[in-house]
Amino acid sequence: QVQLVESGGGLVQAGESLRLSCVASGSIFSINAMGWYRQAPGKERELVAAIRSGGNTNYLDSVKGRFTISRDNAKNTVYLQMNSLKPEDTAVYYCNADIPNWSGVLTRYWGQGTQVTVSS
Repeated sequence: QVQLVESGGGLVQAGESLRLSCVASGSIFSINAMGWYRQAPGKERELVAAIRSGGNTNYLDSVKGRFTISRDNAKNTVYLQMNSLKPEDTAVYYCNADIPNWSGVLTRYWGQGTQVTVSS
């Protein structure tokens, strides 16, 4: 079984920083794209950042210049460095990983989520 475990969430004041980590484990030969989504209370889940296996990245417009996604392929880990946090960043953050099976069919796996709360 593939499992993704997130860590690094917490309560911070506006302007402070957090670094989220997500480690994938289990029956993994390789990982394609990895990413971070977030879901605020009463709102839909939205893509925050994604990183391809080759290193290309994309970001939600509202976090560009503040958040940085990176990955360590040897450790099956994706990170989200969040700087200059704002109250609007408050949400549960979920990591995901697209992992191929033996025939190359991708499955998107999700972490359990980690709470990020930014006070004003």
